[in-house]
Amino acid sequence: MRRKCIAFVAALALAPVVAAQAPAAAPQAVASKTCRAGYTHASLPWGHKCLRRGQYCKLSGDRYYHRYGYHCHTGRLS
Repeated sequence: MRRKCIAFVAALALAPVVAAQAPAAAPQAVASKTCRAGYTHASLPWGHKCLRRGQYCKLSGDRYYHRYGYHCHTGRLS
Protein backbone atom coordinates (compact mmCIF):
# COMPACT_ATOMS: atom_id res chain seq x y z
CA MET A 1 0.00 0.00 0.00
CA ARG A 2 2.82 2.37 0.85
CA ARG A 3 4.40 1.89 -2.62
CA LYS A 4 1.13 2.77 -4.32
CA CYS A 5 0.85 5.89 -2.21
CA ILE A 6 4.42 6.94 -3.04
CA ALA A 7 3.84 6.29 -6.76
CA PHE A 8 0.64 8.36 -6.64
CA VAL A 9 2.39 11.28 -4.93
CA ALA A 10 5.24 11.12 -7.47
CA ALA A 11 2.76 11.15 -10.35
CA LEU A 12 1.04 14.21 -8.90
CA ALA A 13 4.38 15.97 -8.50
CA LEU A 14 5.33 15.35 -12.16
CA ALA A 15 1.93 16.28 -13.64
CA PRO A 16 2.60 20.07 -13.83
CA VAL A 17 5.99 19.46 -15.51
CA VAL A 18 4.41 17.28 -18.22
CA ALA A 19 1.55 19.75 -18.72
CA ALA A 20 3.98 22.68 -19.05
CA GLN A 21 5.83 20.93 -21.89
CA ALA A 22 2.68 20.38 -23.96
CA PRO A 23 2.02 23.03 -26.64
CA ALA A 24 -0.57 25.60 -25.60
CA ALA A 25 -2.17 25.97 -29.02
CA ALA A 26 -2.06 24.41 -32.46
CA PRO A 27 0.69 25.83 -34.72
CA GLN A 28 -0.41 28.50 -37.15
CA ALA A 29 -0.17 27.95 -40.89
CA VAL A 30 2.35 30.26 -42.54
CA ALA A 31 2.57 31.04 -46.23
CA SER A 32 5.81 29.64 -47.57
CA LYS A 33 6.00 32.23 -50.34
CA THR A 34 5.74 35.96 -49.87
CA CYS A 35 4.56 38.33 -52.56
CA ARG A 36 5.53 41.93 -53.19
CA ALA A 37 3.11 44.77 -52.62
CA GLY A 38 0.31 44.80 -55.18
CA TYR A 39 0.31 41.01 -55.59
CA THR A 40 -1.98 38.43 -54.01
CA HIS A 41 -0.60 35.13 -52.78
CA ALA A 42 -2.61 32.21 -54.17
CA SER A 43 -2.37 28.51 -53.48
CA LEU A 44 -3.49 26.97 -56.76
CA PRO A 45 -3.63 23.26 -57.66
CA TRP A 46 -0.52 23.67 -59.82
CA GLY A 47 1.47 25.58 -57.19
CA HIS A 48 1.78 28.76 -55.16
CA LYS A 49 1.61 31.92 -57.27
CA CYS A 50 1.67 35.68 -56.82
CA LEU A 51 -1.26 37.08 -58.77
CA ARG A 52 -1.76 40.54 -60.24
CA ARG A 53 -4.16 41.96 -62.80
CA GLY A 54 -2.95 41.70 -66.40
CA GLN A 55 -0.76 38.65 -65.84
CA TYR A 56 -0.98 35.52 -67.96
CA CYS A 57 -3.44 32.95 -66.58
CA LYS A 58 -4.78 29.49 -67.39
CA LEU A 59 -8.25 29.63 -68.92
CA SER A 60 -9.00 26.17 -67.53
CA GLY A 61 -8.19 27.42 -64.00
CA ASP A 62 -10.70 30.28 -63.98
CA ARG A 63 -12.68 28.85 -61.07
CA TYR A 64 -9.54 28.72 -58.91
CA TYR A 65 -8.76 32.37 -59.63
CA HIS A 66 -12.27 33.34 -58.49
CA ARG A 67 -11.30 32.32 -54.93
CA TYR A 68 -8.85 35.23 -54.91
CA GLY A 69 -11.08 37.79 -56.64
CA TYR A 70 -9.69 37.41 -60.17
CA HIS A 71 -11.15 36.26 -63.49
CA CYS A 72 -9.41 34.51 -66.38
CA HIS A 73 -11.68 34.72 -69.42
CA THR A 74 -9.22 36.06 -71.99
CA GLY A 75 -5.89 34.56 -70.91
CA ARG A 76 -5.05 37.60 -68.75
CA LEU A 77 -6.13 38.17 -65.16
CA SER A 78 -8.81 40.77 -64.68
